[in-house]
Amino acid sequence: MSGNTIGKIFCLTTFGESHGEATGGVIDGCPAGLDIDYSFIQKELDRRKPGQSDIVTVRKEPDKVEFISGIFKGKTLGTPIGFIIKNTNQHTEDYEYLKNVFRPSHADYTYQKKYGIRDYRGGGRASARETVARVVAGAVAKLVLNKYKISINGYVSQIGDIKLNKNYKELDLSDIENNIVRCPDQSVANKMIDMLRKVKSENDSIGGIVSCVVKGVAPGLGEPVFDKLNADLAKAMLSINTAKGFDYGSGFENIKLKGSEQNDIFMAKNGKVSTITNYSGGIQGGISNGEDIYFRVAFKPVATILKKQKTVDIHGDNVEFEPKGRHDICVLPRAVPVVEAMAAIVLLDHLLRNKTCRL
Repeated sequence: MSGNTIGKIFCLTTFGESHGEATGGVIDGCPAGLDIDYSFIQKELDRRKPGQSDIVTVRKEPDKVEFISGIFKGKTLGTPIGFIIKNTNQHTEDYEYLKNVFRPSHADYTYQKKYGIRDYRGGGRASARETVARVVAGAVAKLVLNKYKISINGYVSQIGDIKLNKNYKELDLSDIENNIVRCPDQSVANKMIDMLRKVKSENDSIGGIVSCVVKGVAPGLGEPVFDKLNADLAKAMLSINTAKGFDYGSGFENIKLKGSEQNDIFMAKNGKVSTITNYSGGIQGGISNGEDIYFRVAFKPVATILKKQKTVDIHGDNVEFEPKGRHDICVLPRAVPVVEAMAAIVLLDHLLRNKTCRL
């Protein structure tokens, strides 16, 4: 299976299945001499782990990371950093009834057709359990980015038809972790939580949008033509389970404006060039321009719902089945740290590339 690695200089390769012994990864290209803040990395993992509240899956996993290479006396060596996170709370028997069934909107059918075999225990490699390794690598990347005063803040801006109708500049992003849905507006968060509990009572699921704001990125990150910064961010975000859409800056709203309205006018002040507006979302021509980078990722409803559904089995027969097990009703709260992690990986990779682009 190819396609398990992201990055060109700062690279992450992940491995493992949802109900295997462990998931993990190998980080290559991390600069030597970085102080590893283990408590920070664990805190990032805790933001993603299951069982945090009544609106996420009840699967209990401590998600404790174990580093097995690339670090000596708390500092990176510049060599590959290997790590594992053991799976400790698998209910494999919950999935035995699925071995001959293709679940609607899952990867069961496509994996079977591609490989001729699949791990039906929780989706195997296609499970969102894989994202735990991304959060570890993203946390390491954040430790490097912190030295450049680059900050990344994701938050839930929409669930179903409940939308946070505020520009990120109007929000206090320090409030993101103050509620279980990770929305920085408490009144909107309360409405989202009420909706999620209602959806849960109906044995259904729902989707939404995670917004993300990156501050402190200097001009010049991004590699034209095929490795544009926005293109790499889009690929990274759309690689996350259940992600269905990506836009940055004013995104699809741009189509409502004329060129004279949406052009970001440059201005110079005290020797610094900036833009009066930021419809471009901090990226022009695929390269960062020094303004805030902001983007949105749309996530579909979780495919597993605890309702009877029609499907097809491996013999090609039409069947009916009723899902069991422990599942999220909405990925949004736990997706926030994953979105941040993928942004950090992409930004650090481009930051390191940029250091080699000229004398």
